[in-house]
Amino acid sequence: MTDTTNPKIEVRENAFLRGEDIPILIDRDGSALEAKPVSALCRCGLSANKPYCDGSHKRAGFDGAGPATPPSDKVYTYEGTDIDVHYAKLLCSHAAECGKRLSAVFDTSQKPWVQPDKGSVDDIKAVVAACPSGALRYALKGGAPEHLTPNEASVTVEANGPYRVANIPLEGVEASPNQSTAKYVLCRCGLSGNKPYCDGSHRDAKWRDD
Repeated sequence: MTDTTNPKIEVRENAFLRGEDIPILIDRDGSALEAKPVSALCRCGLSANKPYCDGSHKRAGFDGAGPATPPSDKVYTYEGTDIDVHYAKLLCSHAAECGKRLSAVFDTSQKPWVQPDKGSVDDIKAVVAACPSGALRYALKGGAPEHLTPNEASVTVEANGPYRVANIPLEGVEASPNQSTAKYVLCRCGLSGNKPYCDGSHRDAKWRDD
């Protein structure tokens, strides 16, 4: 990590995400937002001043609690000759970076939808690195599954989607054992069944920023 601050994110009960010392905050159009000492980021999906909170959660009676019963965090393994791909469905935000970057390997129209032998080791590792949620890991033969994470601490607002977080600790929330604490996605639409994390509900509901 290259910044010298100590950034963190705190989940406020039935309210916003409190970001502290976030060095890089990128808006949904790719522009840089002001790096404030403290930022209140909307997670109910209703703010008129996204990505910032405007108090809409109070008026709407937003329930920001996570699931009473933890959802299944089953990991699917797709074996190849030289490299295996591990997929944690619970963590997936359906950003589809994998299909965009390497459709020969990651293609939901084929069965199985991940076929590692159709791509090179380096190409597959590049896709794992690009996965914003950490749902994808790779393992070389005989090795343990690994995430590939960015170097800088940042929060990127995905258009019509979640917050993509890199190298910023999330306080007060227990992560899945399959999850990277250095790369994860947080719900921004208020609809996730795995709050505060994104589970792709924004896509199913066709949620939009405006």
